[in-house]
Amino acid sequence: MTDGLERPGVRADEHAPKTPCWSCGSCGDEWPCATKRTRLLAEYGSDRAMLSVYLGSCLAAATEDLRAAPVMSLQDRFIGWLPRGSRRS
Repeated sequence: MTDGLERPGVRADEHAPKTPCWSCGSCGDEWPCATKRTRLLAEYGSDRAMLSVYLGSCLAAATEDLRAAPVMSLQDRFIGWLPRGSRRS
């Protein structure tokens, strides 16, 4: 949870989530906001599996915090935006 105080090591422009509402601490949009999505793709590069694991853990936490939200909308919000690569046989 956040209490309005800055966390050590987290800059205000990092677009980190504010819990338990899961809004962006920088722009106020639903997290992950468009800016954070772009940054996550750049940060994880071609390792989409690890990005999926990270976002899946965020989804699990958000599901606990946002119990009234429809599960499918949370799935779309947290992992539905990830680019899909071609599957290897």
